[in-house]
Amino acid sequence: MKKILSQPDLNRESKLKAFDRLLTIMDELRENCPWDKKQTLESLRHLTIEETYELSDAILEGVPKSLPALVKAIRIQDKARGVGFDWEKKEQVWEKVEEEMQEFKKEFNAESNEAINKEKALAEFGDLLFSLVNYARFINIDPEEALERTNKKFIKRFQYLETESAKDGKKMGEMTLTEMDAYWERAKKL
Repeated sequence: MKKILSQPDLNRESKLKAFDRLLTIMDELRENCPWDKKQTLESLRHLTIEETYELSDAILEGVPKSLPALVKAIRIQDKARGVGFDWEKKEQVWEKVEEEMQEFKKEFNAESNEAINKEKALAEFGDLLFSLVNYARFINIDPEEALERTNKKFIKRFQYLETESAKDGKKMGEMTLTEMDAYWERAKKL
């Protein structure tokens, strides 16, 4: 005797079939797609983050508003390049970086004790960062990955400073900058 499936059972069964099909497609892609084969957890890290933000914004315009600023700068610059609005040579991009650095330095000289206009400072610093991201894109460096590597390097060196100074009976916050710098220089040599 054949069991008659109720409507909820049919719905569940169709969902299970659809999920099974999704898993099958994913398995096939991992086994047969050359792009998928060469991906690692590290290479997928920034792609996954970007895709998550894209999903949250439901894209037509192409650059989701909720992307982190660094990733968004890369995407904006890629879109501009796609329509021909780009530098011709990397030297031109580097000149722009230097120009933005000079503008920032002129407005916010580190040697001056004058109070800064925060809005102006944000704008100038943003221009500098945008031009640096553009140069990185131009020479095929992922600025997000570069910054993350520097973050990790700094953390590793700072942890060395903390642990090694503690071994020597010194306390963070009570050491001079010169003392801390000596540990920092040792950490750099590791």
